[in-house]
Formats: sequence, structure tokens, C-alpha cells
Amino acid sequence: MKFLGFAILLIILTGCGKSTKKNEVITKGNEATTIIGWKTIHENGYSIQYPGNWDLSKSGQMGMSFIILSKLSSEQDKFKENVNLLIQDLKGQNINLDKFVQISEGQISTLLTNGKLIESSRLNENNSEFHKFIYSADQGIYKLKIEQYFWVKNEKAYILTLSTETDQFEKYKKTGEQILNSFRFNE
Repeated sequence: MKFLGFAILLIILTGCGKSTKKNEVITKGNEATTIIGWKTIHENGYSIQYPGNWDLSKSGQMGMSFIILSKLSSEQDKFKENVNLLIQDLKGQNINLDKFVQISEGQISTLLTNGKLIESSRLNENNSEFHKFIYSADQGIYKLKIEQYFWVKNEKAYILTLSTETDQFEKYKKTGEQILNSFRFNE
């Protein structure tokens, strides 16, 4: 199950290199209303919204479907808080959400430097079951706090990740979770 470890390490490496916006995501059933000043990514299979003052990269860097990056807040700031999506092909591996979560939980403490699982919970929102992790880990000079949502659908794992420096997590939590919660599968 090396592929999952690679995915977890890949996800936390994306922000090296801030701004918040106080908006509310308005949801009705399965639909999210676009927030004034926010943009929407529409892809085959999903959509997601993000603040218009954040930068979008769809370069495929490190296998990511996209990376949404905050602005740096000062010259001393070297880490761009970010949200990214990795889609992993699980064809033929017989891995459901429970198995994916079990493997991933074990790898947080074994593959990440000072990896510590803070929260692990199963959620069901917008007619979609997913799993949420919050954990901390060190990556080089950065002490990070990560919030991830996992879905397993049609033999693919969707790993949506908010990565922040640990001391910036509370500052970015609201906006980050608004982005994460705007993720929708196109049926």
C-alpha cells in the first residue's frame, strides 16, 4: 500500500513557496451558491469553489488535479496555505472508504515526520459519505497542520486537502473549510 504513503507525502509538499476573506458558503440541498468574489472550477466529475484572490494552478504538479494557493502575507512568509485535490486510481485493489482510511491513518504516524492524528471522523453531507482527518506533521522547516477529506467513488480515491502552517491553521480554517465544503460530485 505504498501508493497511499506517496499520496499523503505529496499532498503536504504543495504549499512551500495568504489572505483571508470573510464570506459564507450558502448551500441548498446538493447545490452550493457561488459566493460573491469566488470562482468555481468545473471539471469532469466534480466542481469546487475558491476565493477569487487565491491563485489556481492546474499544472498537474505532483499529480494534483489542482492546487489553490493563498497569497503570501509578507516578505517573511514562505509558505502558501493551499487546497489541493489528488485523485488516485484504485482499480482492482478492492479498497473501499473504510480500508482507505485504515491504511491512511497508519501512515500518518509511520511515514510523516512527527505525524500526529488529531481528528478522524466519518461525515455524510450533500448525499455523499466521506472521511475527515486533521493531523500535524513536519515537512523540512515547516510545521504543518492538515485537514483532509477522503471519498472513494467508482474505484477512485478523491483526497481533498487544506495545508497550513500550524500557527496559521485557525486563521485559514474558516475559508479553507468553505472551500473543502464546496466540493461536489457531478452526478
